[in-house]
Amino acid sequence: MAEIKFWQGNEAVAFGALAAGCKFYAGYPITPSTEVMETMAVELPKIGGVFQQMEDELGACGCAIGASIAGVKSMTASSGPGFTLKQENLGLAYEAEIPLVVVDVMRGGPSTGLPTQGAQQDVMQARWGTHGDHGTIALAPASVEECYTLTVEAFNLAERFRQPVLIMSDAEIGHMREKFVVPDPENLKVVDRKKPSVDPEHFVPYQADPEDDVPPMAGFGDGYRWHVTGLTHNDWGFPTTDPGDIDKKMRRLMRKIDRFRDDIVKFDTVEAGDAEILVVSYGSVSRSSVRAVHDARAQGVKVGHFRPITLWPFADKELERLARRVKTIIVPELNCGQMALEVERAVHGKARVVPLNRVDGELFQPTEIFNKIVEEAK
Repeated sequence: MAEIKFWQGNEAVAFGALAAGCKFYAGYPITPSTEVMETMAVELPKIGGVFQQMEDELGACGCAIGASIAGVKSMTASSGPGFTLKQENLGLAYEAEIPLVVVDVMRGGPSTGLPTQGAQQDVMQARWGTHGDHGTIALAPASVEECYTLTVEAFNLAERFRQPVLIMSDAEIGHMREKFVVPDPENLKVVDRKKPSVDPEHFVPYQADPEDDVPPMAGFGDGYRWHVTGLTHNDWGFPTTDPGDIDKKMRRLMRKIDRFRDDIVKFDTVEAGDAEILVVSYGSVSRSSVRAVHDARAQGVKVGHFRPITLWPFADKELERLARRVKTIIVPELNCGQMALEVERAVHGKARVVPLNRVDGELFQPTEIFNKIVEEAK
């Protein structure tokens, strides 16, 4: 039965993970993500799950990977500096194809930066933080409700595609409280990883199914032999220097995401149908942007809003279609313009792209975005 809750965003992430079937959490306390860990520490033992506080962020990510290899859904969470430290083990999870959800409640950087103030400075790190080629899936909630629902979605995607999925929240979304109706668990779509359909003697660990490019995954202890390595490997999981095996592996890591890109990408629009000006923003900034759009509409300005919910893969095709009809795209961000460059790439010069940036630790007020809309409308 559905319940009404007044949760903090970080709490909603934790309860969303539990609803998705998460049974293991490893973490290290870091502002402004710590409430995710605190909630999991209290709630996981109640359902027979395991909570583990590790000595550092590297260990936390490694521990979560190990739990996933053992067959359980696992998660870890952090903020800027800790997300950076997790990148090496994230690379291992991409290469070894280990399902995992990693939450980054973004704060100002670089280095220790602004521990208690929000930013959106990690969005490119989400895409390119670890070395090597791989497909990236990153989701950006803009409300407490989405902290819950997108965490469930993140687990579903991680299990379906056998790889890490990132939740790119921020300090404002993580710490705000909102009332929302928690979906009835019976109505939630929950995806579990694909298991082997053959007996152990005929199991080839990385032999992908042609229909989705994703190999079935056996858990350690299930009786299936499986070699795990961060080295580029063949279908048996053993390191290889054979050019054919290397090419096959690397192209499949990209293809398993690229071919289902349209299934993954999520976005939202407001008043975009007849817009001549489009505001593109995500996360906490989108809340101020939508208010500014409504205020500008009340003044007769034809302006709309486009919100990428899936930061990676980026909603480039969807944004490009809108760009054919608008003159100007304003991109407010709590960074120096990271996603504005992605917007420029997506629209292919069909509209003028105007970055609007704050990096002082403060939030965008709707009036700032409203004033920019009015300025561009003249």
